[in-house]
Amino acid sequence: MEMHIPAAILEARRNPPSASVAQGLEFTFSPQLTASFDKNTRAMWSRWTARPRACFNPKLLAEIRTYYEFLAQTDGRLECAGEEHPIEYVVLASGMPGVFNLGGDLELFKQLIASQDRAGLQRYGRACIDVLYRNYVAHDLRGVTTVSLVQGECLGGGFEAALSSDVIVAEKGSRFGFPEILFNLFPGMGAYSFLDRKIGQKGAEALITSGKIYTADEMQALGVVDVVAEDGCGEPEVDALIKRRSRSRNGLAALAATRRRVHSITFDELLDVVQIWVDAALRINVRDLKLMQRLVSRQNGIKEPELVH
Repeated sequence: MEMHIPAAILEARRNPPSASVAQGLEFTFSPQLTASFDKNTRAMWSRWTARPRACFNPKLLAEIRTYYEFLAQTDGRLECAGEEHPIEYVVLASGMPGVFNLGGDLELFKQLIASQDRAGLQRYGRACIDVLYRNYVAHDLRGVTTVSLVQGECLGGGFEAALSSDVIVAEKGSRFGFPEILFNLFPGMGAYSFLDRKIGQKGAEALITSGKIYTADEMQALGVVDVVAEDGCGEPEVDALIKRRSRSRNGLAALAATRRRVHSITFDELLDVVQIWVDAALRINVRDLKLMQRLVSRQNGIKEPELVH
């Protein structure tokens, strides 16, 4: 069930993008994915700008995987102008104003479900959990803390991506939710596993089945979001968080690694849930597909009435 990787991405794996010293360690992995390293905070930032829709299209997933493989190969250190700089934080963020990510590629889902393409759904689900799991285990880099910065809409698979980090920082105007239940499905790429470890079974199931859109403050009250920042202040808040943690960074990073061990999520667990999701997706009916189309329209930027459960 390996995902097809475009030739350009394979070339990037053989020859990872070099950093631009003049621009302060900036990397371009593709038109959809860029990264930059802040030497002062020792944080590696990535930003996605998905096209044509603000969702996880298969090409973007392949590009994120290439970036994550590049991170793992650094062994936690970047060289610039003859100096080595340790990576202590890996930050996941969006380059799309007002949108973190709207989740799975619903247009692709609709096509695969309509044609009963089990293998295609499995390939897509496998590609999703592959990148989420790499972020969840902090890219196998010792002492690294992962952070998700949410600025704007964070739905479905986008919410799952945010949950894969150790810390979630969200701007006050951000909105969270899992719309999948509205078209008779469920979020199958890690939502249950991540939320169960974070807020327990009852809380996880209530959130997933509600079909509601939640504010950043509501997510913080539930224990999902760790820090809420004022709108437009997300980046400075991440920098401030890193500064606040500087004295205890080593201990806090070790605590995060301990949490991942004690409340562990395995790749096999995520893969088993993907299989359940595929089986469920292949059972949904024409009415459900019509509801999915409404969310496809939203991903395409077409104004639609707000869906309610």
